[in-house]
Amino acid sequence: MYALEVSQLHKHYGKHRALDGVDLSVGAGEVYGLLGPNGAGKSTIMKTILGLQRPTSGSIRLFGQEYDRSQLVDVGALIETPGLWPKLDALTHLRIHAKLRGVPEAWIDETLAVVQLTEVRNRKIQAFSLGMRWRLGIAIALLARPKLILLDEPTNGLDPVGIREMRGIIRSLADNGTTVFISSHQLTEIAQVCDRVAVLVAGKTRYEGDLDGIAGDGDLEEGFFRILESSGSQIR
Repeated sequence: MYALEVSQLHKHYGKHRALDGVDLSVGAGEVYGLLGPNGAGKSTIMKTILGLQRPTSGSIRLFGQEYDRSQLVDVGALIETPGLWPKLDALTHLRIHAKLRGVPEAWIDETLAVVQLTEVRNRKIQAFSLGMRWRLGIAIALLARPKLILLDEPTNGLDPVGIREMRGIIRSLADNGTTVFISSHQLTEIAQVCDRVAVLVAGKTRYEGDLDGIAGDGDLEEGFFRILESSGSQIR
């Protein structure tokens, strides 16, 4: 079964086509990477899936059913920068979100453990590193135990240690049955965590499949650039 299916999705802003017939199929329990240069439409897809934007046309299916906003209770997301209160600690953040979502506070400890923040649960956010803030953002997204989680550029701005920690968290989520949908323009990072990928260029799906299908002759980066060049685009 697919956790997420996108068919001929269009999003137009006047004459600008942010999405121009996108097709994606994300299998349940996999880590799926959405690759593409800046401005390809990656964030637009995620915001449309989350109901933050209305598509111009096309369809979305979640968990095998036609899209309905009520299904979003089973979807977690971290889009752009986590919205956190600097003078509150991690535990207080999760307690607030647990109350808002109506989930047991008993789930908080488990969620903190998943993102490796148990030991700093009482530390104020103003003392957190960027990587720790991202992990807390993921914890908030995971708190209601979603079936699908969307992560937009989760390694942006992280140092090598933070990137490695993020990779481990992403893989552990999939190993425990959560479908992970990641957008990124960082090919090397996606290659180390994803089961399948799609390449988006100028709002169109130019490739969907495993990474071997991009590499062709064995050079993943060269294969990726070939896709971009054949579409008249380049990394920015």
